[in-house]
Amino acid sequence: MGVLPVPAEVRAILLDIEGTTTPIAFVQETLFPYIKDNVKEYLRAHWEEEECQRDVGLLRKQAEEDSSLAGAVPIPLESGSGEEELERVIQAVVDNVHWQMSLDRKTTALKQLQGHMWRTAYATGHVKGEIFEDVVPAIRKWREAGMKVYIYSSGSVEAQKLLFGYSTEGDILELFDGHFDTKIGPKVESESYRRIAASIGCATNNILFLTDVPREANAAEEADTHVAVVIRPGNAGLTDDEKSYYSLISSFTELFLPSST
Repeated sequence: MGVLPVPAEVRAILLDIEGTTTPIAFVQETLFPYIKDNVKEYLRAHWEEEECQRDVGLLRKQAEEDSSLAGAVPIPLESGSGEEELERVIQAVVDNVHWQMSLDRKTTALKQLQGHMWRTAYATGHVKGEIFEDVVPAIRKWREAGMKVYIYSSGSVEAQKLLFGYSTEGDILELFDGHFDTKIGPKVESESYRRIAASIGCATNNILFLTDVPREANAAEEADTHVAVVIRPGNAGLTDDEKSYYSLISSFTELFLPSST
C-alpha cells in the first residue's frame, strides 16, 4: 500500500460504509444487536402507525417471495380477532426479521424496518455512528479539489443519513453529494454501477469505488468503474490473488488526487 494515484478522469468517489468508512464491529456489535434486542418492543409501540404497517407489509411480501427457502418464516395477515392474534402476528414478524438477519440478507424490506428503528436509536442518543478518523479530513480535501463524494451501501439511504448525521464526528452529511442503496440494485451486480453513473450524470470510468468486498469491487470493475479495496481492522482477509490484483489502501489519506496539486 502507500500512495494510490487517482486516475485523472475520476470526477466522483463512491464509498461503501461497513468496513470502509465505518468499523465492521460497529455494525455487527452495535447496530444489528440493537435490532434483534428491540424489534418486538418497537413493533408493539408503533404497530398502529402507517409507517410501521408499510414496513410490515413489505416484510410480508418478502416472506411470500421467500416461501420456498429453507427456514423461511411466513407472516400471517391480521383478521382483527384480538390481542392474542396480534401477538402471534408480531412474533411472526420478529421471527422473520431474526431469520433474515441470521442469513445476513440485504432485502429492501428488512433494511427499511431497520432504518426506521435506528432512527429512534440515533435520535434518542442510544447510538452514535462510528467513523474511522481518517475519513472526514480526507473527504474534505477531496471536495476542496473539486471531487464529488457519494455513498453506496446495502443499508437504506435513511440508515446511511442517520449514521453520518449522528456520528462520532458530529453531523457530517454536508460532505456527501448523494446516497444510494439496494433500490438502485445489488452491490454485486455490475448494472448497479451503470445506474449510479447515469444518476450522477457521468460515465462509469469517471467514478472511483472504495469497498472492502472483492465481489463488489469485481462487479464495479465489470462496469468499467475504477476500484480500490480498503483494508481496515476487522475486515475479512483477502486471498493472495486478490491482494495482487486489486489496488489496496488502508486509509483514505493514501489516495493521491493529481487535480489537488
